[in-house]
Parts: sequence; C-alpha cells; structure tokens
Amino acid sequence: MISGQGGYTSTNLLLGVLMGSALGCLLIGFDILFKRFNLRAFNIAIVGLFIGYLMGQALVLILSAILDISSASIHLNPQTLEIIQIALFLFGIYTGTLMSLRAADEFYVSIPFVKLTPTAHKKKDLLVDISVLSDARIIDLAGSGIVDHHLVIPRFLVKEIYAQAEASDEMVRTKARRSLDVIKKLEAISELELRYNDTDFPEVKDTMSKMIRLARLLDANIMTADISRVQMASIEGVRIINLHTLSNALKPLMQAGENIKIKIQRYGKEPRQGVGYLEDGTMVVVNGGGQFIGETIDAHVLSVKHTSSGRMIFCNALDDEGGYEETEHRQTRYHNTYHDDHEEQ
Repeated sequence: MISGQGGYTSTNLLLGVLMGSALGCLLIGFDILFKRFNLRAFNIAIVGLFIGYLMGQALVLILSAILDISSASIHLNPQTLEIIQIALFLFGIYTGTLMSLRAADEFYVSIPFVKLTPTAHKKKDLLVDISVLSDARIIDLAGSGIVDHHLVIPRFLVKEIYAQAEASDEMVRTKARRSLDVIKKLEAISELELRYNDTDFPEVKDTMSKMIRLARLLDANIMTADISRVQMASIEGVRIINLHTLSNALKPLMQAGENIKIKIQRYGKEPRQGVGYLEDGTMVVVNGGGQFIGETIDAHVLSVKHTSSGRMIFCNALDDEGGYEETEHRQTRYHNTYHDDHEEQ
C-alpha cells in the first residue's frame, strides 16, 4: 500500500472519496426533496417528530415499569431487551409523526390556540406575472368573482414594470404601460381585494425564479400567459395556471349540424370562401361566404377542428336554396391550409 507522510493509505483515500461522494449525493437528494415542501408542511413535520419522541419515550417507560413489576425481565437477556426498547421508541416516533400529518386540522382541539388548516381545505392564492398583467382578459376574469380574495401581485414585479415603462424600446414601454393600466383597473374592483406581497429575493435576478420561490413560500399557484414558463415551474413543483388554456376551456362548444350567425370579415384561401371570427376569437371558415364580405350570415357547422392554437370551425353558408356543398377532400385541404397559416401567425 502507498502511505503518505501523515499515515494515509490509498485505501483510506479511496474510502474518503467514496464517503464524500455519498454525502454529496445525499445532500443533493435532500435539496431536491425539500424543494417540494413548503414551510407549513415542515412545521407540521417538526411538531409530529416532537410528539412522536414523547410517545416513544412513554412506550419505553411503560415497558420498563411492566418489567419491573413482573418476572419477565429475568427471562430476557439485555440485548433482546434493548432491541425491544429501540423498536418501541421508533414505533412511537413513526406513529406520532404520521398522526400529526394526517390530523393537522385537529391540532386546535388538542392544543389551545393552535390551528393548522390542511392545504386540501384551502383555496390557494394566485400570483400573477407580467404576461397576465399585459393581457386585458384578466380584468374580465377578476370581474367574474372566481378569483376574489386570491389574486396577489408581487412588489418586485411592479417595480420591474415601472422600470420597463421608462425603457427606450417602444414595444417594451407600451407593454409595461398597458400592464400598469390593467393593475389600476384591477384595483378598482372592490370585491376582488387585490393584494400585494413585499417579499423579495435580491440574490435572484430572474423574475420567474423569484415568482417560483415566492409561490413555494406562500404555498400559492402562478398564473401566466407565457407557455414557456410552464416547464420551468413544473420542475420546481409549483402549479401553473395558464390563461390561454383557461380561455380555450371556456369557449362555447359547437357541434356539427348546428347553425350559427357569423360576420364574414375577409376572403378565404379558396374560391367563394369567407372567414369570420366569433367573439372569443375562434376562426370560422365559411364555404360560399366569400360573396358576403362585411355581412352577417347564417352558416351550417360542418366540423370543429382542435389545434394547438385553439379551435377552428368549418361551415357552409346557408341560402334560400339550402346551402353550399363541399366535399370532404376540400374541407380537409382547408383545414391543413388554415392550420399552417394560423401557426405562422
């Protein structure tokens, strides 16, 4: 074996490297594990461990008392007795912790002035990011009453918006001023009770990273209109509420065979074809609608196509003679053409 000046050998060196690597992996594992826990769950776990410790000690004391007043201790060797005491102690810790986690809402009965409301019974707050504040649809959502008492805007986000409002880039400045206008309108909704949170993380530069840390701290969800943010937050264990997904889910459903009224706004890709839009922005392709530009006509729904950008409705224009017929082949071609065009937009 190779020995160093301090008496170290290659075996000791290898053992030290392995132990250091194992400790590093253990710390990384704990870091990943605790990212999914919030402060409330951590506090409940600490209380549970303390109660479990007391329960374990009580079980060991009860066993010792039983053995003192009986002759059973004569037939038990010290090692067996020690194993039984350890098993009882660990059982007490496990039982106390498990009971604390499962019955957190009953603490106010057992312990005066302490109440830990379970997350399942609590509606989580919603942290809104810049992409939502620049989207006027959040005003309609707030006015509906669904998010009353649950909408939270971080102060560091407001500071960033004010900074962007003074930027040299015209697009950034316009978007920031639109966000400030949305905030003022949200503040004007008295039933909403919009709240601000002053917590900041100066060491974190990225705004989305700050949002995720604040969401974990407050045990809240994040509302965004930026699809690229979803992947990052799901890795961190924070739930994302996507405004676009919510908007698409609330769009009225159309069934083949229904009749609708639609205003034809422009010509389509094919002859005699017109294009209109519903109030929610859904594109409606009307076969035979090209001759009715600027007019509101009746149309017969042929099919509804679901794309990554939303819904598209294909119709035939209705007239006194019963409508405008199209073959399935042409309808499929319309769908492919408009799907590609919609994706480019």
